[in-house]
Amino acid sequence: MKNLFMKNTPIANLTEAPKMYETENDISKERRSELNALMNQRLASAVDLQSQMKQAHWNVKGPSFIGLHELFDKVDEAVENYVDKIAEHIVQLGGIAEGTVRVSAARTRLPEYPLEIAEGMAHVEAVARALSTFGQEARGTIDEANALDDADTADLFTEVSRGIDQWLWFIEAHSQATK
Repeated sequence: MKNLFMKNTPIANLTEAPKMYETENDISKERRSELNALMNQRLASAVDLQSQMKQAHWNVKGPSFIGLHELFDKVDEAVENYVDKIAEHIVQLGGIAEGTVRVSAARTRLPEYPLEIAEGMAHVEAVARALSTFGQEARGTIDEANALDDADTADLFTEVSRGIDQWLWFIEAHSQATK
């Protein structure tokens, strides 16, 4: 019997189409499969984004500590909600939400978060970069979902994109003040 908890067990082929469950959803299985692959890619980046927000929350230092510490935590909570909505939509379409840390790390398209930073403005810049990258992905997903004739997925990512843009504004406001 294979030990499922073995260290360094290779992740399943990340390019294979995952299993699809039967559903009465009227979107064809082929299109649902394409949508699920697309959304699992975004799920990976969303899980990574959430962990990056916690990294900033835990490690920020400096005169703006409490304000940024609390702001990064609020962004994390919002991103957690997006993660859940994306994962649940994948499952609604008959797919499997592939949101483990290992799968997310292998698939994310976000830049690596700099672990050595501490100063508040350095975190503001890193968080803004992560939010901007994820926002760009979300907008691309809207277009791809529309091309697959799925208004619901496009609408979901419109909501996500709108939220990410608002959080980006809140974060960037810390670096846009004139002296």
